[in-house]
Amino acid sequence: MNSEIRMIAPFENESEVVKVDGLTVENRTDRVSIYGSVDLTLDRAGLLAARALKANVDAIVDSMEQRKDLPERIQLAPGKTVDNPFGSESN
Repeated sequence: MNSEIRMIAPFENESEVVKVDGLTVENRTDRVSIYGSVDLTLDRAGLLAARALKANVDAIVDSMEQRKDLPERIQLAPGKTVDNPFGSESN
């Protein structure tokens, strides 16, 4: 069991992704997305997963609390749709 806790630097880049078992913490400059599922089992592995999740959420909250100019709500840019590069054309 790997006891190292991987962390993101919240809101600092568009590239960091951390996995906590089946849970994904994805960093962006305007938001952090957390999705998936994790079972926090009553054992050492569950404790490690809980610590990793807590450490990342604590870092997110700390980063937000340190910002004096935190707006009430931001407007998220709509996602950009791109053509499927693997799709085939119908004749």
